[in-house]
Amino acid sequence: MSSPTLEIERSLLEKYDRVIGIDEVGRGALAGPVAVGAFTLDQKHLDGMPTDLRDSKLVPEKQRAQLAHDVAEWGHAAVGYSSVEIIENYGINRALQLAALDALNSIDLAGAVVLLDGSHNWLGDCGADVVVKVKADRDCGSVSAGAIAAKVARDELMVRLAGKFPEYGWAGNKGYSSASHILALQSLGPTEHHRLSWLSKILSADQALF
Repeated sequence: MSSPTLEIERSLLEKYDRVIGIDEVGRGALAGPVAVGAFTLDQKHLDGMPTDLRDSKLVPEKQRAQLAHDVAEWGHAAVGYSSVEIIENYGINRALQLAALDALNSIDLAGAVVLLDGSHNWLGDCGADVVVKVKADRDCGSVSAGAIAAKVARDELMVRLAGKFPEYGWAGNKGYSSASHILALQSLGPTEHHRLSWLSKILSADQALF
């Protein structure tokens, strides 16, 4: 299992005052919002990265909350959201951008550069320079930190929603397309927290949407 480093961040800090690592979670879920985590790193944080930090997808669920706590102790992590309504009305790419801007709203962008996971700049003009790197969530500590903060925050939100809609298993599947989630959708129909436009292949043509 590969571990992230701060190699790219160290290089960027030769030019910028701060690096803001950004990653999203929930892009492919059938229910719930998308979340974007942003972690701010400067020179004083270069020696404090948690030793067990990994890409959030590689961290066992039982270990994520503690790791998110360690990340919060390391530096400043912020999480922004875009609701199902925003996803439905504006599309997933715009929803991700708005969630990222929500996260960045509490961060001073002066002298900062954003390090963004992915193959293209889906963030757009955010008020700071943007550097894009494929697999940054795996390879770059600041982006891994942003990802784990967003993952834990969104998972906690889905567990709370599961208390109101237990039939869909969100406490376990977190809104993603597990077999039990799909069966619940097919038998009960969608809730207000489902992304209706994403369900055409799951729901039969004659099933009412509400």
